Amino acid sequence: MNQRPKRLPFSIAELADGVRRGDRAMLARAITLIESTRSDDQELAQDLLQELLPSTGNAWRIGITGVPGVGKSTTIDQLGMNLIAKGHKVAVLAVDPTSSRTGGSILGDKTRMARLAASPNAFIRPSPSAGTLGGVTRRTRETMLLVEAAGFDVVIVETVGVGQSETAVAEMVDFFLVLMLPGGGDELQGIKKGVIEIADMIVVNKADGDNVERARRTAADYRGALNLLMPRSETWRPPVLVASAVENRGLDEVWEKIAEHRSRMSATGELFDRRQSQAVRWMRDMLHERLLSELKARKDAESRIAELEAQVRQGTITVPRAVEEVVRLLIRD
Repeated sequence: MNQRPKRLPFSIAELADGVRRGDRAMLARAITLIESTRSDDQELAQDLLQELLPSTGNAWRIGITGVPGVGKSTTIDQLGMNLIAKGHKVAVLAVDPTSSRTGGSILGDKTRMARLAASPNAFIRPSPSAGTLGGVTRRTRETMLLVEAAGFDVVIVETVGVGQSETAVAEMVDFFLVLMLPGGGDELQGIKKGVIEIADMIVVNKADGDNVERARRTAADYRGALNLLMPRSETWRPPVLVASAVENRGLDEVWEKIAEHRSRMSATGELFDRRQSQAVRWMRDMLHERLLSELKARKDAESRIAELEAQVRQGTITVPRAVEEVVRLLIRD
């Protein structure tokens, strides 16, 4: 591991040491290595992560989601600046499963969070264009480990996309925050039950100007809705708060609740258990991805899978039987 790889001007041990020192140039090189799709780079990336593993796991991992226009970027920018003022170092990672089509833009993320982008105690990184949600979240998880090793003690993972990305982010963080807009009863009709069920807190944002009273009514509606759902933990019942990121009101209380959650979950051991379960789930996700990759790399398997898909489409073979055929292709050698 101490040997210098041909494609790098330094050894993996030297790169790891640079990341641990908080050297931004080395951190950038490490993330570039993680995001590379080259097989030789991926082997080096895993060596690097193994080297850095003892230096990870000490950060607050927070996921934030919300519908477009709810003010995610403004909230993260202001909350991040508040935390930096308290002595924290903040990293923001974005999970965007649509980036394979749009290409993603680090400039866009830095424009949306201008103050954080300019702070030496903050780091902003968009998800790479990995083609699938699984690929995006895998690299986000690995980047999370890198920024933790680099000394960032608060990692905020923002979901830019919708749908499965919310669940994926909830499965890689300690605390999942859902931002909502002020609205009447009709607003509740648009809530996806699955998102509310995995929320550790709901914050009705944009509680400013003429929206203050509306935001309070909306928060009361959400509290009523949460009473009908089974909480994720016996230790924690998700609170519903109102805030204004633009006016920096309510965000201190948001952080206090996040700290209270961490304290409670740590005391009961649930935080440790959650991280262990997330690690095992990550392993299973990667195993699934790797097995599919191995199948696609085999010409005989690729053609046979195409035939089976055609038969499933025509209704001449059952789905379980087709899957069994694919499994046999994988294990026959």
